Amino acid sequence: MARLRIKEVAEERGYTMSSLSRKADISLRNVRRLWRNPETVTTTDTLEKLARALEVNIGDLVEDVTPRQ
Repeated sequence: MARLRIKEVAEERGYTMSSLSRKADISLRNVRRLWRNPETVTTTDTLEKLARALEVNIGDLVEDVTPRQ
């Protein structure tokens, strides 16, 4: 299972939800949804915009939280 690290990465870089929304050219509603619920499914286009705005690779925004057996 994947978990998005958008909130953590954004906060490390000094972004708020609204400033990230403007920088990534994504609606505040969408950023708020991803920020508050890191298990939310989103498009690769949205992840690309966020990664570009945060100056990271897409992989830096996704964390594998699959339980090991």
